[in-house]
Amino acid sequence: MIGIISYGAGNIFSLTSALLRLNIPYGIITNSSDFELYDRYIIPGVGHAGSAMDKLIKTGFVPIIKSLKKPTLGICVGMQLLTSFSEEGNSDLLSIFPIKTLKFTNSIGFKVPHTGWNRVYFDKGEKLFENIPAGSHFYFVHSYFIEYNNEYTLASANYNKKFSASIWKNNFYGVQFHPEKSGVYGEYLLTNFSKI
Repeated sequence: MIGIISYGAGNIFSLTSALLRLNIPYGIITNSSDFELYDRYIIPGVGHAGSAMDKLIKTGFVPIIKSLKKPTLGICVGMQLLTSFSEEGNSDLLSIFPIKTLKFTNSIGFKVPHTGWNRVYFDKGEKLFENIPAGSHFYFVHSYFIEYNNEYTLASANYNKKFSASIWKNNFYGVQFHPEKSGVYGEYLLTNFSKI
């Protein structure tokens, strides 16, 4: 069963609605002892990465998250928290991945934030994207992106530059897009995660 980590910076309602629709069992983690109840975890997140990290620190969950050995998925800001640093608030983050979260710059034809549907291409074959064709569209809303690094990038997208749309290291996964808002392929991804 999936445990959704509640720390005051995630849009849990849209995620739980998607899981209910897919008949994927879940619960909400609100204190440290709750982690024992689940066999995988989701770190949701919207808004400011620096503020989200501050809220996460206040929960006391940081050392627990860093020591997790079960499948763990960060979504949007939840994925950015897995990196070492964000330019948003010049914030040190969880450092599970030794890569940075950087700000998009406005340029002709590329407004910030990057909002809407974009194609995602897989850099590695992995179970998270099973039954999802390469180049499928997913829904993004973000002003900051995770720098592309071949070692950790599971899938990439382009918005004036190539960036990591999904990352993977051991039991930790992240997606920059919102699978719960990405139609059938987003549903496939959530289902795949529930089976990893």
